[in-house]
Amino acid sequence: MRFFSSLEACDLYGRSCFVSRLSYLCTASFNKGQTVRISMKKLKITEMKRLDTDTFRKSEKLPLAVVLDDVRSMNNIGSVLRTADAFRLSEVCLCGITATPPHPDIHKTALGAEDSVTWHYFETAMEAVHYLQNKGYRLFALEQAHGSIPLNRFEPEHGEAYALVLGNEVKGVSQTVVDACAGCLEIPQYGTKHSLNVSVAAGIAIWQVAAPLLERLVKLEEQR
Repeated sequence: MRFFSSLEACDLYGRSCFVSRLSYLCTASFNKGQTVRISMKKLKITEMKRLDTDTFRKSEKLPLAVVLDDVRSMNNIGSVLRTADAFRLSEVCLCGITATPPHPDIHKTALGAEDSVTWHYFETAMEAVHYLQNKGYRLFALEQAHGSIPLNRFEPEHGEAYALVLGNEVKGVSQTVVDACAGCLEIPQYGTKHSLNVSVAAGIAIWQVAAPLLERLVKLEEQR
């Protein structure tokens, strides 16, 4: 097997060969010119150590919840539930016209997360807001607003519980709900559009807030 330290050197052997190798190996050069092969073989499902539904429901969750305020697309709802499962969110609140499981269109994107994630239905988003506030959550609307905090600058505090509120695909989060939140988080955007798909925005925001919380959760589980 041949290894190359640069694209120029690889040209001697063939640029096409170099490109094909990138799909399954990478090289790392050290001070002495050594090259190390790093395996990038895809994991099998049995190697991913996934939790079953019962174990997931009993496991410790992040102090992070999501509220869907009049989200109309069932595919978006399912996607958010799937993301909530991936990062062990505590619960998801489905409000107003937001559909609830079981439904084939929700299952299509949730892929069973509707069974693992704890979810509740509220007739209005304000009911969900009060429910979470009474449980000690600090709510932030994912919305473009005066005084909003860029998502990349938001730092969750240790010991606090948070809830992200996502709104309707057209109207966004209702102003009444925005007023009841501790603040607004905004995903900085630099293109010609000023909005993202609800489930895409949810995935970005959930990961940004969940990442430091997950580090603490993993450390706690490792100590047990």
